[in-house]
Formats: sequence, C-alpha cells, structure tokens
Amino acid sequence: MRQTERTAIVLRYANYRDNDRMLTLFSPTQGRIEALSRGCRKPRSPILNASEMFALGDFELYQKGAHLTIVSANLIETFYPLRQDFDRLAVGTYLLGVTEGFIQPGSPAQELFMLLLHTLSRLTFTDQPWRPLVAGFLLHLSDCEGFRPRLKHCVHCGKPLTETESTWFDHQEGGLVCRDCHLQSHTPVSAAQAHWMRSMLSAGSAAWVDTPDCTAPFSLLRKYVESRLDRPVRAADMLPEV
Repeated sequence: MRQTERTAIVLRYANYRDNDRMLTLFSPTQGRIEALSRGCRKPRSPILNASEMFALGDFELYQKGAHLTIVSANLIETFYPLRQDFDRLAVGTYLLGVTEGFIQPGSPAQELFMLLLHTLSRLTFTDQPWRPLVAGFLLHLSDCEGFRPRLKHCVHCGKPLTETESTWFDHQEGGLVCRDCHLQSHTPVSAAQAHWMRSMLSAGSAAWVDTPDCTAPFSLLRKYVESRLDRPVRAADMLPEV
C-alpha cells in the first residue's frame, strides 16, 4: 500500500455505484491511469470538479494491489468555457478520445501530453477555427507516435516533390504520391495543403495561427490518424459537419 501524486488530465469517466466514478487519467510520466474517484458525485465532494472530463490537476493516488483510488486533487484547470459551446465541446471530446487511443499504462508521453494541453487551451480560450487547430494536433500526434507522414518524396517511386505540384496521399504507406504513381483510391492533396503540412512539422504549433480551413487537410489527417487505431473514436460522431 502506497500513495503517489500525479499530474494528469481526465480523459473519460464512467459512473460507478451511487456516488463514485472510474476515471481514465492521462499522466505525462505514467501514461494511462485508471483510478476510482470515491464519493465524487456527492454534492459537497471536494473532488467533484476534478472528476469531470477535461479536468487538469495534481491527483493524490492511493494504491492497494492493482487498484488506485483518488485521495485528493489539486485542480489546476477545468477548460470550463468549452461547455458553453457545443461544437467546441464536441471537438474537445474528440481530442480526448483520440489521445486515449494512443497512450498506454506505464508509458511516459510527455510530448503528447503537452500537445493535448496546448490544443485544448487554444480551443477553449481563443476564437481560432477548430478545423486547422485539430488538423495541426493530428499531424503532430502522428509525429509523436512514430508515423509522421512522408511529404517531400513520393512514397512509391521516391521522386522529389516540388512545392507547386498537386499530389495525392496514400494512407496505407503514410505519405504523398506523385502524379505518375497515384491511384484512384488515393486522396487528392493541393499544393497549398502539402506546403501547410510541411510547414507545420518544421515550424511547430506557431504555424497554426490564422490558417484557412481549406489549407489544413483536416479530413485527410483524421482518416490517417484514426486508421492507426485498433478501434473507432466514438466521439468522432459528435464532430460538427465539415
């Protein structure tokens, strides 16, 4: 029996018994953590707000065998304004769902953790359009998780690709395809979209600001990232129409 303290964000919860919840936490040092938040649904529970989705805090955990129970929580951020805009709430829920699909228990994921918090902050506290924001998140997530798309050469013949030519994207091979190698099943990519993806990966999140929706290939990156998961992201059905 021991107690530990973890900084984490609540990705999901499931109500349990009359007043409890099972929380799925994302810790940058421990990856996915499943913990019982006992009594949190009581009106005056000190851990009520920290047992909601999106809650970021320092959680004190009590471990007995393989089971973890939340003893206390120091709440850092709730991202509460998301709850006042249904579309952005749906997008935020999707971000949590995609993240949960990649993290593993006991596996550190500092870079992905910071990427998620950075994206949620922009989604919550700025009026930036959500499609390029989420497209940037998905692109950087692919880099964090080791399947960064290949964007400078055709993934079939190896031909260098210029900044001005239109290309296609092969989701299975994970990269751009030239005019000579593309198939009908590949996704068309404009020169502007290819340039945006290259810039995003080289310049980082600063390139997300003021990106037109048409330049950020949200649908392409969503399909690419979700194809790497072993199960569908349930929150995807909630996304606003694109």
